[in-house]
Amino acid sequence: PRCAAAAWPLFIIHWTYSAYDTPSSAKTKKKPVTAMASTNTIAEGSAALQDELDALNAKITKQGSHVRALKKASSSVDEISSAVDALKQLKLTAETLRAKKELLDPTAQFNRKSFDELILRKMFIVPSFEIHGGVKGLFDLGPPACAVKAAMVDVWRKHFVLAESMLEMECTCLTPEAVLKTSGHVDRFTDLMVKDPVSGECFRADKLLEDAIDELIEENPDMPAAEKEGHLRIQIQADAFSPAELDEQLVKYGCKAPSDEPYGPSFPFNLMFKTSIGPEGTAVGFLRPETAQGLFVNFRRLLDANAQKMPFAAAQIGLGFRNEIAPRSGLLRVREFCMGEIEHFVNPDDKSHPNFSSVASKELVLFGRDDQLGSGKTKTIAVGEAVSTGLVNNETLAYFMARTQLFMEKIGMDPTRLRFRQHLTTEMAHYACDCWDLEIKSSYGWVECVGHADRACYDLLVHGKATKTAMEATLKLDEAREVEVAKLKFNRKALGKTFKADQRVVANALEGLAENWKDFEPIATALETDGTTTVDGFEITKEMLTWKKTSKKVHEIKFTPSVIEPSFGMGRILYSLLEHCFYQRDADEQRCVMKFKPAVAPHKCAVLPISSGAEVNALVDEIAAELMECDMSTRVDKSTAALGRRYARVDEIGVPFAVTVDFDSLTDGSVTLRERDSMAQIRLPKSDVARVVFDFVHGRFTWEEAIAKYPVVQVKED
Repeated sequence: PRCAAAAWPLFIIHWTYSAYDTPSSAKTKKKPVTAMASTNTIAEGSAALQDELDALNAKITKQGSHVRALKKASSSVDEISSAVDALKQLKLTAETLRAKKELLDPTAQFNRKSFDELILRKMFIVPSFEIHGGVKGLFDLGPPACAVKAAMVDVWRKHFVLAESMLEMECTCLTPEAVLKTSGHVDRFTDLMVKDPVSGECFRADKLLEDAIDELIEENPDMPAAEKEGHLRIQIQADAFSPAELDEQLVKYGCKAPSDEPYGPSFPFNLMFKTSIGPEGTAVGFLRPETAQGLFVNFRRLLDANAQKMPFAAAQIGLGFRNEIAPRSGLLRVREFCMGEIEHFVNPDDKSHPNFSSVASKELVLFGRDDQLGSGKTKTIAVGEAVSTGLVNNETLAYFMARTQLFMEKIGMDPTRLRFRQHLTTEMAHYACDCWDLEIKSSYGWVECVGHADRACYDLLVHGKATKTAMEATLKLDEAREVEVAKLKFNRKALGKTFKADQRVVANALEGLAENWKDFEPIATALETDGTTTVDGFEITKEMLTWKKTSKKVHEIKFTPSVIEPSFGMGRILYSLLEHCFYQRDADEQRCVMKFKPAVAPHKCAVLPISSGAEVNALVDEIAAELMECDMSTRVDKSTAALGRRYARVDEIGVPFAVTVDFDSLTDGSVTLRERDSMAQIRLPKSDVARVVFDFVHGRFTWEEAIAKYPVVQVKED
C-alpha cells in the first residue's frame, strides 16, 4: 500500500503498546517540578504508585493468559466476552495510575518531538522512496545509522561468533516451498485479509473491524454504556474470529472498501513473500521469514565441519522478510529486517555449558512467569542461582541470556532499562522447554528485541522426517554401556504386500526406534492394545512384526540434538539504542546529543581547524589521515561556523571525541582533544592522537586515565 508524503511530517513512528504500557504524550518542553514537592516526596509517591502498578500488571497478565486460553479452547462467546471485559477494566485502571505517576514526575518524560526531528534531520532513518510517497513498512538507514548498525553487527560477531568459535553461515534469502512447508510457515504464518473488489487493494480484516468500531464510538459520544461495551467486546475479539464470522461483522458494521463497494470475503493471507524459482514458474519459493531454517537444513554438514564434536553453535546474520498486510508499528514491525540468529546444538540429556562458570555470577533482571502472574515485580538474580533454583531451565539457555546482557551493555544500552521476561505457558510452542525474551524499555514501553528459546529437538526432527534424513549426532562413551533395546523380527510377506516399494523405508523406521526401548515402547504398547499404530505416516499392524525386549552393550549413543536459539532483532535493537543514547544538554532542546559508546559511534573522532588557514588545514588533513589509517572513521569540518556550533554538530550524530587544531599546534605540535559528554578537553602531542583515540575505541584507555596523564585545558564553547 502506498501512503501520501504528508504521512511523514517527521520520523514519527506508531508503536504497539504492551499490556504493561500506555502512550505518554509527546511534550515539546518538560514542565518544571513545582517547589511544593520535594525530590524525596516525588520519589516516595512515584515508588508507591509503581507498587500499585506492579500488582495490577500481574492481574492484567494473568487475565490476558486466561483470555488466550479461552480462545484457544474455542470457548463460548459469552465466556470470552466476560473475560475480555475484566481484562479491559484492569487496563483502564492501569492507565489511570500511569497518568498519575507521570503527573507526579514530569521530568521523566521523553522529548519525542526533539528526538524525531534529530533522527530525520541528521538522516539516521528516513522513509523509503519518500519522494514517490513512501511505502508503509519500509525504511532506509541513512549514513549515521548505517555506520552504527555496521559497528553494532561487528561487535555482535566478535562477542558471539568469534569468542564462542561458532560456525558462521550466509544462507540464501530465497527458500523453496518444501522447506517452509516442513517448518510450518506455509500453513500457519497467516493473517486474515479482504480485498476491494474494484481496485484489488488489500486490507487486514481484523484491523478494519477494529477501526470501524472506533469510528462508530467516536461519532456517537452519547451512546449508552451498555451498547458501547457490546461494541468493544466485539472489537477485542477481532483477531479470534473465523473468516465467516469476520465477514459477518464487517457487514454488520457497514465496512466498505474505498470504491464504496462491500469488501470481498475474508481469506488467510500468508505473510511470506511468494515468488517462483526459474523461468518456468513451476517451482514455488519464498523470501525467508527468518534465517534459522538455512542452519537447520545444513546441520549434518555443520556437524562434519566441527569434526563431529558436540555441542557446537552455528550463527547467521542477514535479512528476513514478512509481507505485513498493514504495518503500523514503525521499526518494530517492518517488511524487511535484519536478524542475527544463533542455533546452539546440544545433547538433550546434557544441557550444561562448558563456559557457564564465567557468567554464573552475572546478575540479570528476570521477570518469571510466576512473578508476572503474582507480584508483578521483577527479580535481580545471579544467573547461577536462577539455574540452580529452576527459574531458568538449563545452563546453556542461561549462559546465552547472560552473554546477551553483556552484549547490550557493550554497545551502550542502559542496563536499568533491560529485563528478561519468561513466556507464559499459554505463549509457548508445544515443543518448547523454556523461553525468555530480552525486553528493552523505550519511551513506548517494553519491547521484545531478543528471543531465547529452548526449542528441544523439534526443528531437526521435522526436517529429518520430511526428507528421511538422519539428523543425528553421536556421543562416544568412555566405557561400554548396557542399554535396553527391542529385537525385531519382520513378517516380510505382510510388509511387502502392504507397503510394496516402501517396505524398506518402514523397516528402517522401526529399526531406528528399536535402538532404544524407550522410543519403541509406545509402539509396542499400541500394537499390544489396539493391534495397530502409525509410524512416520505408515499404518503398522501387529501381524507385520514380532519383538523382544533385550539389552546390548554399546560404545556410542546416537541422538537428535536439542536447539537453544538466541534470535536478535537488529532493527529493534538499533532503534532502542538510538533512544537510549539521546539526551539534551542542560534540558536545552537546541542542544541534542547522542551518547554512543566509541565502539559503535558512526565516527570515532572529529578533526576541526580553528581557522581556515592553509597551514592549519594541512595539519587537520594529516591528523585525519593518521586516524583513518588506524581504521577509525573520522569526520572533518572545515566550515566557517563557530567552533561551538561545530562541536554541537558532531554531538548530534554521537561523535565521542573531537580534535581541535589551533595556532599553537603550528608551533608546538600539540592539539586539544574534547570528550563529548563531559565537554572536558586535554592537550596532547599530535603524534599521540591516533593511538589514544584507538585505545579509547577498543576499551584499552579511559577518559579518566587520559585527564590524569595529560593537562586539562579550559575552553568556553558558547
